[in-house]
Amino acid sequence: MSAPEFDVARLDAYLKSVLPGLSGTPEIARISGGQSNPTFFVTYPTRALVLRKQPPGSLLPSAHAIDREFRVLSALWNTPVPVPEALHYCTDAGIIGTPFYLMTRLDGRVFHECTLEGVTPAERTAMYLSMAETLAALHSVDPEAVGLGDFGRPSGYFARQISRWGRQWQENRTREDAHMDRLIAWLPAHIPPGEVSAIAHGDFRVGNLMFHPTEPRVIAILDWELATLGHPLADLAHFGMAWHTGPDEYGGLAGLDLASLGIPAHPALVATYYAKSRHGVTLEPFHMAFALFRWAAIFEGIAYRAKMGTANAANAAEVGVLSAVFARQAARLID
Repeated sequence: MSAPEFDVARLDAYLKSVLPGLSGTPEIARISGGQSNPTFFVTYPTRALVLRKQPPGSLLPSAHAIDREFRVLSALWNTPVPVPEALHYCTDAGIIGTPFYLMTRLDGRVFHECTLEGVTPAERTAMYLSMAETLAALHSVDPEAVGLGDFGRPSGYFARQISRWGRQWQENRTREDAHMDRLIAWLPAHIPPGEVSAIAHGDFRVGNLMFHPTEPRVIAILDWELATLGHPLADLAHFGMAWHTGPDEYGGLAGLDLASLGIPAHPALVATYYAKSRHGVTLEPFHMAFALFRWAAIFEGIAYRAKMGTANAANAAEVGVLSAVFARQAARLID
């Protein structure tokens, strides 16, 4: 963890004016990790909080929309979807340099590997099933009923996404890839019929979930910066990519002895999701191919920035190689 880049005394005074019961001097530490929206623990003797803010500097108009994060957390608070309690949103950039919001800090476990190190196989099974049930709970919430009916465009999700990521591939490509060319042509022509819309997280995976400190169940979905109204199977497919990629391919599960680890096979996990969801649509090769295609385009963008010398991460060139891996896996699914 590293120190904040803002005036702690000014933040302290502001927080005490808007949140009751705060006393003493806060300890503030930045949470390390890949979040594009800087995140901090704000710890008072009487209360533990989490602060999420926009990055400093000029931003694209739609980027780092933490007001959307705060809105979706607030909307989901009184639903079966486990989220931290959103406490306050501050639009005044004069306090710490950008708008920010606060939420309750939960006591729990966050794992950054799909193998969930340090738990028993039986616990691992229960934790994976809890993940599937949690995702189904999210997709079962009626956006209109919780005030999120205008949180995104309810139709045409896959068509827009395929166009967006295909365009990104064309603009940022560093190499030729027949698999990507084939996917760009195949995916728009094979979107399954019927429009289904739900609150979509956008990045539902192990690392964005918090588990109970001792029990094998999810207590919070974290990092809502990509949330929108979208197709629920985009989230399910995104979660399912781990079963189609290996441990050296962005931490996947393919090739591992899942039975001995206690990790359900992908069909069993999907069946658990179906049992708890309400939309009635089923996962098809299209959805998995789309998820892998999307990440192939994302990885290619990282490779492009590494080539241009503008990448944020030190391992950007290494990660960028994964673009070809994910494109190849997506193409196999449509054969």
